[in-house]
Amino acid sequence: MKEADSFDGTKAYKLRGFIKSCQLIFHNDPANFFSDRKKVFYSTSFLIGRTSKWIEPYLSNISNEDPSYLLNNWQLFETQLFTLFGDPNEVRKAEQELDNLRMKESGQVSLYIADFRSLISKIGDWGERAYINVYRIVLAPRLLD
Repeated sequence: MKEADSFDGTKAYKLRGFIKSCQLIFHNDPANFFSDRKKVFYSTSFLIGRTSKWIEPYLSNISNEDPSYLLNNWQLFETQLFTLFGDPNEVRKAEQELDNLRMKESGQVSLYIADFRSLISKIGDWGERAYINVYRIVLAPRLLD
């Protein structure tokens, strides 16, 4: 499995991919990533530029083992990255893209499904029923019969 890509914080849209690549590595090698601290340390090694400057002060207190300290808490680390370097309008943009998503009559179902799933992963929990309704609305009519 390849290593995570580096993340410099200048392109907010790349943050989700960075986090997902780290999570894939954690799930693929649970013996090495059994603690939040190991996950954060691994991910921190791929922060460059602005994000490296952000994490630097935390690293000066690397021996802090308090579970609520950022270096020891994956959820806090991830939340802080999204707060500081993520797109604050990501959900709204995904909702707008979902509103505009249409499957062309001659389009491939697999491409439509990939776009649909990507967008709903950014939106969060609308509820299964709402997603089913949107999914049916934008499918090509030939598939609804």
